[in-house]
Amino acid sequence: MKQSSDRAATMPRRLDALIIGAGFGGMYALHRARGMGLDAHAIETGDDVGGTWYWNRYPGARCDVMSIDYSYSFSDEIQQEWTWSEQFAAQPEILAYARFVADKLDLRRDISFGTRATAVEYDEDAALWRITTDDGTTFEASYCLMATGPLSVPKQVDIPGADRFGGELYLSGKWPHHPVDFAGKRVAVIGTGSSGIQIVPVVAEQAAQLYVYQRTPSFTLPMRNRELTPDFIAHIKTYYSDLRASARHSLTGGVRPITYRPLFSVSPAERDELMEGAWQYGGLAFLGLFSDILTNREANEVVAEFVRGKIAEVVEDPDTARRLTPRGYPIFARRPCLDTGYYEAFNRDNVTLMDCLEHPIVEITEKGIRTDQGEVEVDIIIAAIGYDALTGAMLSIDVKGKDGRSLKDKWAEGGRSHLGLMIEGFPNLFVIAGPNGPSALANFILLNEQNVDWVCDCIAHLRANGFRSIEPRLEAEEDWMTKVRELGSRSLYPTANTWYTGANVPGKPRTFPVYIGGLGRYREICSEAAAGGYRDFKLL
Repeated sequence: MKQSSDRAATMPRRLDALIIGAGFGGMYALHRARGMGLDAHAIETGDDVGGTWYWNRYPGARCDVMSIDYSYSFSDEIQQEWTWSEQFAAQPEILAYARFVADKLDLRRDISFGTRATAVEYDEDAALWRITTDDGTTFEASYCLMATGPLSVPKQVDIPGADRFGGELYLSGKWPHHPVDFAGKRVAVIGTGSSGIQIVPVVAEQAAQLYVYQRTPSFTLPMRNRELTPDFIAHIKTYYSDLRASARHSLTGGVRPITYRPLFSVSPAERDELMEGAWQYGGLAFLGLFSDILTNREANEVVAEFVRGKIAEVVEDPDTARRLTPRGYPIFARRPCLDTGYYEAFNRDNVTLMDCLEHPIVEITEKGIRTDQGEVEVDIIIAAIGYDALTGAMLSIDVKGKDGRSLKDKWAEGGRSHLGLMIEGFPNLFVIAGPNGPSALANFILLNEQNVDWVCDCIAHLRANGFRSIEPRLEAEEDWMTKVRELGSRSLYPTANTWYTGANVPGKPRTFPVYIGGLGRYREICSEAAAGGYRDFKLL
């Protein structure tokens, strides 16, 4: 009996579809797959659903997409039952929303939590994927859906001496699930991207002393978050279906206004008035002011200079304002940041800006952080140093396709795929919100929905027509990547050192693998690929 039990425990679990990840993409994929009658299961490294919003619990964590957009559209019942409290939801509310959806759809019964995929290998003879996890479990699935997310592998602290620091050291992207007490403490924050910019004002109010180690100054705009009134919520719920239809075919997947007006088509006085209005309104209203902000360097510089002027107005110390002011790269070529009191925090007596461009960090010591100016002793270090984005999560798994070909080799010069959905040489491997689609430039949840719907419709086509496998043709993949590169080269995005381009990870190929044609046009292209009988794919 014991031998029989051990053998059963080590036997692969056979499935129709295995989904890796239980963030918003993986949750919807599991729901859709089950609805098709597939024997589907998901595995998730975390102990609950939510993906990024399960891990990112740092002080001030908040979404920079409006909550009425950053939520599922596939179920009107969910839209009507859930009510957002703020225009830009905080992490606890977003995680509560993910849990609400998981409960509503009874998803957890088909998710293995605390489980990480270590190897994903294709068996060409059997036309199935064999997935091995860190606990030794093996799954065999006809279809493997990679819903690993674009921002799920935080960079580790790569500063010499980090392992010998005697105080508390935290990664913003893997924040502990217990409260962290900053009261009376000396705290250092390393990094001033989106996470650091959200962390600084909150910690500044609690810590005895806060040192902000800035490596690259960021452009950040005031969020000006507000509570949603009952009348507004009722209005949104009445017209949600119309709003969603518009969002799906928009550039960004949201209801934020977009214009076709070039900056230099209006007078200097008018554009200053427009920019002042956007600054006072808050959020990402700036991105809808002018059509050429990210294609015309001169227009971009006008907007950048306006924001630089606002920094000088807010920050009282001229030298601090100078060092906080970004130069040398286009505004919005790095992901736009939204803040609540970030620049104002530097007017506090207990906040000190440490400029790492002028004085780089040399090492982390037992007691603190040392630059070429000397050591600063601290009790807590918060590393808000970003992610190995877009490709990092998939490359953290040993993925092998036909003939044992490694995804690491395939992506040695950067992520490449057809439509951001499938990879030549890796049949029946589907990528949700992959690096070569609209990715970070679109509303992730609507992008996840569109990707999952396309994948599930594709699987239904295979099953209805007796095909065992599908993969893109090499020439189709190359044509798509050429289109992605050509569109990207017409913009200012590739000119900045960002996680968009992989420049934040030493040794990572420098590319800009994101489709910038907009979510609406991307949806049309994907639909055309399916309606055309998948002629850009090999079906066997």
